[in-house]
Amino acid sequence: MSTALKTEPNFHEAGRRFFRDFSPGDEFYEQLIDAHNGLSDEQSEALNARLILLLANHIGDLRVLREALQAARPTD
Repeated sequence: MSTALKTEPNFHEAGRRFFRDFSPGDEFYEQLIDAHNGLSDEQSEALNARLILLLANHIGDLRVLREALQAARPTD
């Protein structure tokens, strides 16, 4: 059974409650920016590539990954 791509906010952490729905997404964004601090452009691009591959492997569903690739492409 295939799962549809989730495009609504879906950030959470098991056993933890957040005051606002967007707070866990903000926390992840801050950690993502921190992970890039001090890196060269080349290192930053490599980090992004590794992160994409790790998360794609975690998702695993090729239909969802194809949908995500389509959704991420510019529309103009």
